Amino acid sequence: MGTTEESLGVAHLDQAWLRELVTQLSLIERESGSAGEREAAEWVVARLAEEAAEAQLETERLHNTFWWPLGLAGVAGTLAGVAGLRGHRAVGALLGGAAAYAAATDMPPGRRRLRELLPKREASNVVAAAGPPDAERTVVLVAHHDAAHPGLVFHPAIPELADRAGFIERSDTSPPLMWPIIAGPAAAAAGSLLASRPLMRGGALVSAGFAAAMLDIGVRRVVPGANDNATGVAVLVAIARALRERPTERTRVLSVSTSEEGLCEGMEAFGRRHFGDLPVESTFVLSIDTVGSPHLCVLRGEGMRRMREYPERSLALVDGLAAELGIELFPNLRLRNATDGSIALAAGYQCASLASCTDLKQPANYHWPTDVAENVDYASVADAVRLTEAIVRTLDERWLD
Repeated sequence: MGTTEESLGVAHLDQAWLRELVTQLSLIERESGSAGEREAAEWVVARLAEEAAEAQLETERLHNTFWWPLGLAGVAGTLAGVAGLRGHRAVGALLGGAAAYAAATDMPPGRRRLRELLPKREASNVVAAAGPPDAERTVVLVAHHDAAHPGLVFHPAIPELADRAGFIERSDTSPPLMWPIIAGPAAAAAGSLLASRPLMRGGALVSAGFAAAMLDIGVRRVVPGANDNATGVAVLVAIARALRERPTERTRVLSVSTSEEGLCEGMEAFGRRHFGDLPVESTFVLSIDTVGSPHLCVLRGEGMRRMREYPERSLALVDGLAAELGIELFPNLRLRNATDGSIALAAGYQCASLASCTDLKQPANYHWPTDVAENVDYASVADAVRLTEAIVRTLDERWLD
């Protein structure tokens, strides 16, 4: 099928070159919706152009944070609990219910009602195309070039403590970090309706704690973002080099780099622009996000509000190619956060999300200042390139069974 390692090129697998790409992008302070993000997007365009891939910037007006909308929901939930405790139970019920609804609907996928009312910034997506423009099938490769804010909730000691308590071994699904911002205001509202002071008090405390965590994230400067997600962008550039050397014959390949750290807003904007021209039955979407930890993995499912399972045919394709290439994938992981793959998943595409983790089932240096180029596992990045190219080549030869 043309997917063995010997059939793949080698120039785009050079780990020193991949490290140079990650290092260069990591040096740009690229907060979502900032001038630095625009600089990063232009850097991606230039790197793709070096590989003969014509790319364009797509400018979007996006809110581009999550700490503002969710933090405001936390403040509202706190006020709802306080109002109920002071005897204003109708106010507490209405305010708490509205805050819970606003928080729940601010999580992808779907319409983000609260952030529609908040200030917008100019964000940049990058879209490049390779292969026959009139091809009947399309593979979309998605990474993101912006970087995250750190916060105490991402402290690396937390998963270590969880591991000592036995939680990591017992669970293959990441913790639902966003659920408290729904539960807190909802508890405050329920407490007001039921005249339950413990519920009102607990809802106010949970909401206030979440709001404080969002404030902590919002006031910090972004991390270098080497693993998350300069590694994914490096894979896009490497695939562009591979396709320059040997183009696809039957498949158009879109390389997309988004503004992602505001909870996938850039990918949602890409979907509004392009999903109408990408038929579900002939499009495959691969998200490539944070692939510089020691173990590559392919997520079995993801979702902030509810878990969505990735399509069985897509997983079978990726798992089979990884085995053929001798790439060991960390098994059976699911994510309670969101990658750009979640947007394609909700839209009904055949899709998969390629990521990586440590022995603690966490991305290495996730949303932490230690996420620098020196701490990336470039063997994993090279394996991500090998696997991604194998997916593209296989789908060019035959579509999904």
